[in-house]
Amino acid sequence: MSFTVLVPARLASTRLPNKPLADIAGLPMVVRVAQRAGESSAARVVVAGDDPSIVAACRAHGVEAILTRQDHPSGTDRLAEACEQLGLDGDDIVVNVQGDEPLIDPALIDAVASTLATHAEAAMSTAAHEIDTIGDFMNPNVVKAVLDAQGNAMYFSRAPIPWWRDGSANGAAPAGLPTPAPLRHIGIYGYRAGFVRKFPSLPPAPVEATEALEQLRALWHGHRIAVHVSHVAPGPGIDTPEDLARVRAVFDAARPA
Repeated sequence: MSFTVLVPARLASTRLPNKPLADIAGLPMVVRVAQRAGESSAARVVVAGDDPSIVAACRAHGVEAILTRQDHPSGTDRLAEACEQLGLDGDDIVVNVQGDEPLIDPALIDAVASTLATHAEAAMSTAAHEIDTIGDFMNPNVVKAVLDAQGNAMYFSRAPIPWWRDGSANGAAPAGLPTPAPLRHIGIYGYRAGFVRKFPSLPPAPVEATEALEQLRALWHGHRIAVHVSHVAPGPGIDTPEDLARVRAVFDAARPA
């Protein structure tokens, strides 16, 4: 199996300005992400940046990078342009690794690529992990996934699904978690390049706007998303200055004394 990792990187960020270039133990964040992705089995890792400064920072550290338009409404649109620039099409597999995940597990990247390769009926793949606290189950910022018998996604939601009818009273939070454990969606995606190139032309789904979850567009149009269930919790991403401080502390602790 051969696949390409694409790392979309956008300079503008309301909560953390210039986020892709934030220093983590002496290297820009996006370079850390690309280096981590390079530890997977990917044949190629390419950063798709929206600003020349991102491309320059990557190339200065030996990371392949291409410049994409600044006006893309989503990371998936940026991936579509990157696939076109790189000549990826048809059943070529690409894995979208977010540019703010410097602690992503390379084995998870491999698993998402393998899941798509072994699910011929799927246009996409992603990952999920068992939820083990009521707080996460009820948290709308923790996206939940429900799967079918073949391991394909039936639905993604910010709501606590599946709802344990007999474990709660009058709509209150359940006393415990349902069995089997509900699944937390992990924000990593595999795509067939031909599908991601046409994705921006698909009309948005009404439910996509309601939930603010772009992957629901694929389901709404009848495309299948295969899901790898990981037994290892994902590493922390970076959205805020506080997140950045926590991840910097992880890298600092790993440095030789």
